[in-house]
This record gives sequence, C-alpha cells and structure tokens, in this order.
Amino acid sequence: MWREAEARMDEVTAPPRLEPLADTRLNPRAAEAIEELRVVHDYPEGTEVHGFFATLNRSPELLASFVQMGSDLSTETTLAPRLRELAILRTGWLCGAPYQWGEHARAAMQAGVTAEEVARVREGSSAPEWSPADRTLLMAAEELHLRAALSDQVWADLGAFLDERQMIELLMLVGHYHTTAFVQNALRIPLNPGNDGLLSGLTP
Repeated sequence: MWREAEARMDEVTAPPRLEPLADTRLNPRAAEAIEELRVVHDYPEGTEVHGFFATLNRSPELLASFVQMGSDLSTETTLAPRLRELAILRTGWLCGAPYQWGEHARAAMQAGVTAEEVARVREGSSAPEWSPADRTLLMAAEELHLRAALSDQVWADLGAFLDERQMIELLMLVGHYHTTAFVQNALRIPLNPGNDGLLSGLTP
C-alpha cells in the first residue's frame, strides 16, 4: 500500500498541464458560485481563487456548474457528513487521486471519521472492523467504481439505513467525485500545503 501510494505521488510532482488563469477572468456566474463555496467552507473574505478552479475557468460556464454541484453536495444533501466523507475517500483512493484523498482525509476527520478509519478506507469494505452500515456504504462506492452500477444486494442493504433521497444523493456524490478525481489527476493539479496526497495518514 505504501509503495503503491508513493509511486502514484510521482505524478503530482510533474508540472501541471495547464496554468491557472487570473481571478479577473472569472465570469459573474463562476464568481458567484465560488463565493458561495467560500462561505460554505468559511474561507476568509478576499481569499484568492483556488488554482484548481482558476484552471477550470477556461470553461467558465462548466466551472460554475461544477462548483455549484460540489456546494450542493455539501450543504443540500441529507447524507450524514461522516458517511459522505467515507464515500468520497473510498472513491478517491480507488481513483488513485492524490489531491482528493489528501484534502478529504482531513475533512473526514473533521466530520467524525477517526484516523484509524481513514487508514482503513484504503483496505475498503473487506476490513472486518466496519459496522454493517459503513461496510455497505464502502461496497456501494466500490461497485459504482468497478461496475458503474449497484447489485440488488447492496441496493437493498443501503435501504436499511438510507431513504430514497439519500440513496440518490449517494449516487450523485460518488459520480461527482469520480469527475473531480479524473480532472484533477489528468491536469496534475498541484497539492496544497499540508496535503500529502495518497500518503496522507500513512506511516512507513
């Protein structure tokens, strides 16, 4: 696991494929969406637009939609934050997404996931220590990644602790973070200070 993560980290030391654009290139819709995200995450007013978003600003309409989707998945979903972060982490690990994993390893612990559980997400649903609900959630993320679908058994098991709205939100969440992982990986978005990528939470 350590060597696998370390090898993937070599990719994020390569130069980004596109440089961020200046904040002044944001169109009004994109600027409004990013301001909403700033408020949601309590970033200080006047915070510079993140390099990832400034890179995507080459397509400002899609940037605005992308940011709005991410914001809604944080504020409008009825999924418990802990379950949401577990699904994002498992998706990030399966996608080999250094930026996403590192950022959400921290976010997950803020949402009540323990450091031991963050490390265990790498092993996935096969780890024996998970509760039935956690294991089912991780299995759902795994099946969506591998099959782009859910088995009848996992669907039924999800229904034991999620309502219909939450089940739809889970599917949208995992899909959104697949998109995020694909874009960040392909563009080689540099890691933020304090983000150790796939090595976050690992010890040699």
